[in-house]
Amino acid sequence: MNILLISVNREMNPYPVFPIGLAYLAGPLARAGHRLRVLDLCFADDAETAVKQVLKEFVPDAVVVSIRNIDNVTFPASRSYLDEIRSVVGLCRREASVILGGSGFSIMPVELLEKLGGDYGVVGEGEEVLVELVSALSRGESPHCLPGVLVRGNPDYGAARAIERIGSPDRGLFQIDRYKRVGGMANLQTRRGCPFACVYCTYPLIEGSRLRLRPVDEIIAEIRELVDCYGIDYIYFVDDIFNYPIDYAEGLCRAMVFSGVSVNWSAFVNPRFITPNLVRLMVEAGCDAFEFGTDSGSPVMLKNLGKSFGVDDIRTASFLCREQGVDFAHYILFGGPGETKQTVLESFALMDEVAPTAVIGMTGIRIYPGTPLYRLALEENVITEKTDMLEPVFYISGSVRDTLSDLVTVQSMQRKNWVVPGLEINVSDAMLSAIRHFTVRGPLWKLVKRLGRSRVHPMQ
Repeated sequence: MNILLISVNREMNPYPVFPIGLAYLAGPLARAGHRLRVLDLCFADDAETAVKQVLKEFVPDAVVVSIRNIDNVTFPASRSYLDEIRSVVGLCRREASVILGGSGFSIMPVELLEKLGGDYGVVGEGEEVLVELVSALSRGESPHCLPGVLVRGNPDYGAARAIERIGSPDRGLFQIDRYKRVGGMANLQTRRGCPFACVYCTYPLIEGSRLRLRPVDEIIAEIRELVDCYGIDYIYFVDDIFNYPIDYAEGLCRAMVFSGVSVNWSAFVNPRFITPNLVRLMVEAGCDAFEFGTDSGSPVMLKNLGKSFGVDDIRTASFLCREQGVDFAHYILFGGPGETKQTVLESFALMDEVAPTAVIGMTGIRIYPGTPLYRLALEENVITEKTDMLEPVFYISGSVRDTLSDLVTVQSMQRKNWVVPGLEINVSDAMLSAIRHFTVRGPLWKLVKRLGRSRVHPMQ
């Protein structure tokens, strides 16, 4: 069959993200004998024109549409991507069957299949079941009984099947040079599954709670391919937590050092599972930026958010980064269950104490079905069973709901290392667009070291 793979993600801020999920699907489909064409809409001047052109040139039998996110998860400056995605799906359905998938789709698959008008949907990891689905369609058979496969008009589907052995993505059909030039990095995954229980997080829903680790030698081979074949000199590990388990992270870093491949990289790190030896090994292996999903500097809020670490862990992790002279950032989520003015100020105070390179603050927490936060929001009447969760809906604690944005703005403006995207403090679309004209490698928050003072709506 002729299969068209479309990545509909067009979000460029803070930087364009290579569609690694779609690259994971390309290999199995090609090995099954299908003819593939990729359309990445991230850099398209006009999505509708690009879709019409490729449909005319390639004439697909099936179109696979990968959905990374359904909105930008940013309050109060939220924006939905659904209308544009629905337009793409509508154009494709005139020519072929449309299969929806991706992490964004898997969060609310039944609702999204109906909303976007696709014919079929794949929930969760698709490397195996997508090949089975396409084969069934080519034989004219119903794919209804396949695990994790949705059929238009029928909301029932079997539980998604987890991939036991995660392979390597096939990037050969994608615009890697463009991502390197505009985004400054390539992405790489070392594991799937999340055993932790943050109240808002969708990772366990998408990938399951059982951790599955890739063989280290395969990761090294993928890094070498990125460097030698595509000229990549910066990698971002997309794992929700890079440093758990610690011994696996240490082994990977040792292998990177031993391989002799020269590449810098960054990753999200849990403040609890970190040791002096691991930090040293990560830096030796090329890591030049640590990103901590800290969420809060308040002990009460860390507990309410279901975090696996405490304030002392945050202090220790920050100290170890400063000791090694490596840049690090803490990500803070304001407005969670039980948030008050006092807990907000505790977060600012702790960040002052640990003095990271940057703090990225977000106001409000996107609510997703299936999470503990969703159930709490129902109990508190923040939402109802009839609330349309496809539209961006955010949880903000009642005690700070009317004052949070002003409070965070006032406090952030007193500190030059804070970046608050939703309030456009030290960041804006115009600023990010200008930065992309220069050769920047790694996280853009590292540039806050150059700020003389904090600014609202910079470059606007």
